[in-house]
Amino acid sequence: MIASAARLAKTRTPLRTALTLALAGCLSLPAWGAAWQDLKPTREQQLASLNVVELLRRYHYNKPPLDDSRSSKIYDSYLKLLDPNRSYFTAADIEQFDTYRLRFDELLQQADLQPGFDIYIRHLERLTERLNFAINQLENHFDSFDFDSEAVLQLDREEAPWAKNTAELDELWRLRLKDEILRLKLAGKDAKGIQELLLKRYKNQLKRLNQTRDEDIFQAYINAFAMTYDPHTQYLSPDNAENFDINMSLSLEGIGAVLQTDSDYVKVVRLVPAGPADKGKQLQPADRIVSVGQGDKGELTDVIGWRLDEVVKLIRGPKGSTVRLEIIPSANGANDLSTKVIQITRDAVKLEEQAAKKSILNLTDNGKPVKVGVIEIPAFYMDFKAYREGKSDYKSTTRDVKRLLKELEAEKIDGLVIDLRNNGGGSLQEANELTGLFIGQGPTVLVRNSDGRVDVLSDDRSKPMYQGPMAVLVNRLSASASEIFAGAMQDYHRALILGGQTFGKGTVQTVQPLNHGELKLTLAKFYRVSGKSTQHQGVIPDVSYPSIVDVKEIGESALPEALPYDSIRPAINVSKNPYAPYLQQLQDRHLLRAANDPDFVFTRDSLQLAQKLAKETTLTLNEKGRRAYKEAIEQQRLVLENARRKAKGEELLSKIDDEDPLEEAVADDSDDPHSKPEDDAFLVESGRILADYLTLQQRVAKH
Repeated sequence: MIASAARLAKTRTPLRTALTLALAGCLSLPAWGAAWQDLKPTREQQLASLNVVELLRRYHYNKPPLDDSRSSKIYDSYLKLLDPNRSYFTAADIEQFDTYRLRFDELLQQADLQPGFDIYIRHLERLTERLNFAINQLENHFDSFDFDSEAVLQLDREEAPWAKNTAELDELWRLRLKDEILRLKLAGKDAKGIQELLLKRYKNQLKRLNQTRDEDIFQAYINAFAMTYDPHTQYLSPDNAENFDINMSLSLEGIGAVLQTDSDYVKVVRLVPAGPADKGKQLQPADRIVSVGQGDKGELTDVIGWRLDEVVKLIRGPKGSTVRLEIIPSANGANDLSTKVIQITRDAVKLEEQAAKKSILNLTDNGKPVKVGVIEIPAFYMDFKAYREGKSDYKSTTRDVKRLLKELEAEKIDGLVIDLRNNGGGSLQEANELTGLFIGQGPTVLVRNSDGRVDVLSDDRSKPMYQGPMAVLVNRLSASASEIFAGAMQDYHRALILGGQTFGKGTVQTVQPLNHGELKLTLAKFYRVSGKSTQHQGVIPDVSYPSIVDVKEIGESALPEALPYDSIRPAINVSKNPYAPYLQQLQDRHLLRAANDPDFVFTRDSLQLAQKLAKETTLTLNEKGRRAYKEAIEQQRLVLENARRKAKGEELLSKIDDEDPLEEAVADDSDDPHSKPEDDAFLVESGRILADYLTLQQRVAKH
């Protein structure tokens, strides 16, 4: 019935006319707002949209049809992009928009972009109303906000009913303003400072709306379409396409962080290995950026509600200069927006700093010394420029690891740990060749194209370079090439896989130039030699550690429209797993140690606390109750931190604050010249599990 009604709606009054009629009688817009009514798609944008439609039809991995079902997805995607918390549009707006739910497929194939523009313009008009309402409340009714009532704020409105009318939106925004004022009040800001800060925030957002261009609308609309295919298929406008580093990987030149938009905030996805942010240890995945300041004392510019590319421009800067970021730490939990200011010195990420490095982990097992070699690989790198120039000493992951292996074997190690934590991938060629160092000749990864053809990448090395016992340590931020290597080590039963479930990105993208901008589209999938996909599921460790990030927040499975996990025919005959008889004992021994290890306990309990807080659906706007809530959370964090410190013989804290923030217990201190591998709890545990395996294996051999 609904589908039939929507199809009939295809013949109704055009949305453009309906919106104009509705706006004529009920909206009072600032004079400059009328300019939005003149924003129209250009001829170049229309041609680009046709190119996008055709490229997705021909080359996208899935090649799903552009039909009514896709149209409905585009519609929902667009509304979610424009109004993710349902705080701008009214039910009447949605009723008008609904006439286009099943029409976007036809319109896109006809290069008719106007309905997408009209919906965006309505969004701008509604947003202007809300910002003007907030400014009016702050300027004229600031003293009337009452923090003694029992009012509550609904935290997640993604599935909430659309507001029936403007009065409902007004009440929602009063509660939002009340929450913002209360947060700043609890952070110690005075009334005048709070009023000035919020007025500046909303007036800046209003000013930025006035700078909206037709290109902003086109990019938003086409991306709402493209990203219904998968989260890595994206349209890049001509301006954004100029900078591959920022817009293809969203890697911020200057601090080394991968970012994405998250509602009104810009959120950290991961840190670039050996980059300034990674070295500083102050910025973490899932942290949200509130404001950006230049230099040691430059004014902090509030960036809530800004576009990602605008925030990028503020954070970028010359090497050696300083940027300050006010962030909401991910450790706070989703509902605690307390902030802290961090400082990062901008710098380029040098290839030599991303190079693999070795260390020796000295342990004792049943009174006997055990020497475990460790090779940390931050990225799968290759100096392509030096390689193309024919230089014999070009740097690459595989070449560096070969050298390190020789040095470690000369030191007579008992086993080897390959550390791939936080390794976001890199060169596929290097992942292939590195695998060959440990398996010798054989397939390493499968690539299935959109036409169903499967290409088998393999290594032709006659025999492995290293044949001793080994483990591979991974976590949620180990992605792409890291997953290929770890998956091959697991499928060949060449190494124990330890740590956390990996990221789960098993797709391949290419960039296709258009007449106007570029399209990045997914055209293939990776598969392990066992035929299993790394997509969505990632690599599941043989022995699991508690995660330092919430897998629901970070990873392929956290992205909308992620392609599913599947499998194809294996490239090898899967042999009997030599680790299988020992896995249960290894897991039991690990759990026994972890239950008493202060760092493992701290990591597990901190994540559980954050997940518990994230499940809360409302937040009190009563100042006394909110203060008690905040203090209770801080006390829980303090208890966790001090329990860890007491167990390690460290000085206890009296409170958790910006001067001595709660940090991850397993932070990588590899850049500290005084740090030792024995200081890293997860690395030490990996060495102990490897030692356990050697002991169990020897016992079986004696019998």
